[in-house]
Amino acid sequence: MTDHTTDYNAMSDEAFRALVKDFLEANYPPELRFRLGQLPHEVTLPWYRKLSQRGWVAPSWLREHGGMGLDPAKRIIWNDVLDAHGCARFADNGVMMGGPLVIQFGTPEQQARYLPGILSGDEVWCQGYSEPGSGSDLASLRTEAVWNGEGWTINGQKIWTSRANQAQWCHMLVRTDKNGPKPQDGISYFIVPLDAPGVTIRPIDTLLMVDDFCEIFFDNVKVPADALVGELHKGWSIVKVLMGGERMTLGASMLARIGMDMMRRLAKAVGSWGEPAFMDRYARLTAELADHDSLYEAGLEKVRAGGDLSVEGAMLKVHMTEMYKRITTAMVELAGPYAGLAEPTQAVQDTDAAGTFLFSLAGTIYGGSSEVQRNILAKQVLRLP
Repeated sequence: MTDHTTDYNAMSDEAFRALVKDFLEANYPPELRFRLGQLPHEVTLPWYRKLSQRGWVAPSWLREHGGMGLDPAKRIIWNDVLDAHGCARFADNGVMMGGPLVIQFGTPEQQARYLPGILSGDEVWCQGYSEPGSGSDLASLRTEAVWNGEGWTINGQKIWTSRANQAQWCHMLVRTDKNGPKPQDGISYFIVPLDAPGVTIRPIDTLLMVDDFCEIFFDNVKVPADALVGELHKGWSIVKVLMGGERMTLGASMLARIGMDMMRRLAKAVGSWGEPAFMDRYARLTAELADHDSLYEAGLEKVRAGGDLSVEGAMLKVHMTEMYKRITTAMVELAGPYAGLAEPTQAVQDTDAAGTFLFSLAGTIYGGSSEVQRNILAKQVLRLP
């Protein structure tokens, strides 16, 4: 039964955590727990619709738009409980990025058109940011939209676009003015239907042999005037708003905790648990994780106080993803001859060392690469040129 009346923010953290945990234990498909990567939309759609029926598919959206209306602190608890239960990531770009974009910057007509399809799971969204040669440096993007008298004509290419081969809509950055004083000037935000003439989507297989990523080609793709979201040439300010919250979420430590648990089980399976060399490495990683939790808690306190988290988000994101990579690297070394297997085996108690390691590498790139996050910190915290 849909619930858009309960004020979850008024609940104590403990009561809210228990409410979400009980719902997951009663409703989440057990066969989908602790799955790596993004599963196909048709696999997670029944769970998506279960959340939608409860009114829980969009935790951060305001209740008047069909969401739960959670404040930042409650959203962090929400993510923490889902991660601890091992909930697989569903096609969430519309919920996490596209929907908030339309809610904050779109017109009432755009909200009425796009939000219901996201909430129901009937329409999947993808995000067109990166381009060949313009990945972490988004300000150098070259895909452009030109006014044609009735609407816009788009030409260019996007790459590393997650779920584009399953999506109906792509919210994307395009260049609408080449003459701005700075590279990020003259960039606008558009919503483009992926079934429009001139759109070509090509899946890219990852090292895990799944086609999570795609490249999209736009060849004289015509879209109406209302494909533009927000002000013309002001897309950079939109992306800054969206990316700040994403990096705080990516800085949560649950993946690292799951990795440490997998490493412990793996060490016991191969007979390394208790050996001084391994225990020293395990202790160092455990201490590093504890440090990260303290840093995350400091960021959480700032969230509760309504502060800006652009710096903390960058710090948490780079530290967590690099730490997770170190944990999975240790797992591969520990697994020895089992480390090259593409699937987990009973010999190592169902711990997929190879797959987990490969999955961890992507975290240092998506959401802003570690190098870019360090540049943000260098400029904004250390005041380096």
